[in-house]
Amino acid sequence: MTHDLESICNQVRRDIVRMVHAQSSGHPGGSLGCAEFLVSLYFEVMKIDDDFKMDGKNEDLFFLSNGHISPVWYSVLARRGFFQASELATFRTINSRLQGHPTTHEGLPGIRMASGSLGQGMSVAIGAAETKKLNNEDNIVYSLHGDGELQEGQVWEAAMYASAKKIDNLISTIDYNQKQIDGTTDDVLALGSVEAKFEAFGWDVITCKDGNNISELLKVLKDAKSRTGKGKPVCIVMHTEMGNGVDFMMGTHKWHGAAPNDEQLASALSQNQETLGDF
Repeated sequence: MTHDLESICNQVRRDIVRMVHAQSSGHPGGSLGCAEFLVSLYFEVMKIDDDFKMDGKNEDLFFLSNGHISPVWYSVLARRGFFQASELATFRTINSRLQGHPTTHEGLPGIRMASGSLGQGMSVAIGAAETKKLNNEDNIVYSLHGDGELQEGQVWEAAMYASAKKIDNLISTIDYNQKQIDGTTDDVLALGSVEAKFEAFGWDVITCKDGNNISELLKVLKDAKSRTGKGKPVCIVMHTEMGNGVDFMMGTHKWHGAAPNDEQLASALSQNQETLGDF
């Protein structure tokens, strides 16, 4: 399955840079860095229904907390069949269902939470996980968070609650690329050891050393699933490269929220082969 997933990732990266370029607006860096993670989740790991229902009963759920990386999520949802890939061309346009940060009132299949105000996603995911417990559903709730987002206090209130209430059907992943909009996380507000922090808050913690390697990701996600149901929420600290797959976007925070020009778009596309058909 790995080869297929890598091909899908190539297409997702093309989608991301084309979407952001078209409107000269958006967040390509973190989106590119999380392509492998979201492709692995939606095409291999999560138990999801093809017929989207907002209540998500009897299926795994995913919540994107760092909503600015919406391009990667929109692309993966489209390529997974939640809506037509042609709709990706409406990204960030007036009256589009694909706004810069995910919203719910437009009714886009796959979106159950409006996100953009950082720090809130874990709280929502915990609520969904508790609901599944109350309904005796044997499903897992997944959430994704930026490392810079951990500078928000609500994350740690939620983390404390999750362990205290034994929310053990929750897997929260931290995109640990060590970069945010104004620089490195060390320069803006150093995080220290993220693993040690979550362990101190009572979580079961796994480190994924290369979140841009699909084989390693699948092993880590399988490991994380095996640790659910044992009294602790699970945290994956996933090391990624911002801008992964586009050489001039890697190794810098400058593409956190910047759009490529025509020449840069052509370069980015040349590095990622079309596999599923551009929108």
